[in-house]
Amino acid sequence: MAGFNKVVNSYEEAMAGLEDGMTVIAGGFGLCGIPENLIKEIKQKGTKDLTVVSNNCGTHEYGLGVLLVDKQIKKMVASYVGENDMFEQQMMSGELEVELTPQGTLAEKMRAGGAGIPAFYTATGYGTPVAEGKEERQFDGRDYILEEAITGDFAIIKAWKADTYGNLVFRKTARNFNPMAATAGKITVVEVEEIVEPGELDPDEIHTPGIYVNRLIKGTFDKTIEQRTVRAK
Repeated sequence: MAGFNKVVNSYEEAMAGLEDGMTVIAGGFGLCGIPENLIKEIKQKGTKDLTVVSNNCGTHEYGLGVLLVDKQIKKMVASYVGENDMFEQQMMSGELEVELTPQGTLAEKMRAGGAGIPAFYTATGYGTPVAEGKEERQFDGRDYILEEAITGDFAIIKAWKADTYGNLVFRKTARNFNPMAATAGKITVVEVEEIVEPGELDPDEIHTPGIYVNRLIKGTFDKTIEQRTVRAK
């Protein structure tokens, strides 16, 4: 069953084929569950003019924010961008195009893209700037706007454990956005903390089946805390 083995041996191989101008969907929430080493590989490759879709853009030192330093991101589709001063500066100066999207809507855009659903109606954002230029329709007396699905040339994902076939298990907060993003890429690349042999994962524990995964690599992770706080004595 060697043909089912998704494991690659280098980050260069993992991100092979990424070119200027492509769309990259990235999983994670804040700095939790982000594919940090795949992001570092994109930075090292110097790929530019990227459209990046993710819940947020990290900080200027960690996560997707490191791609802003050399202005590798042309457009950012995100929900929350409040922790990154460089993001704010580039957005305000017009160097970075930004499409702010409600968090639940963004997750559903990814899920719909992966499911082959081109668009869906949601009440979220109706009557706000989010709705500008979008089709509106009423169902059962409530107003909705039409949101289009999202797909990407690449999806970069962080999982906790996988088997060599690419079946994935996520842990806790890292399950935010990663499972949806994994379905929405033409090429889905996953980095994990542990890789096991087929049959070692309980089928009931698998969150994303390997059919969605193209490449898999084992990495080591810093697991940076975005805002470290302690409880008062």
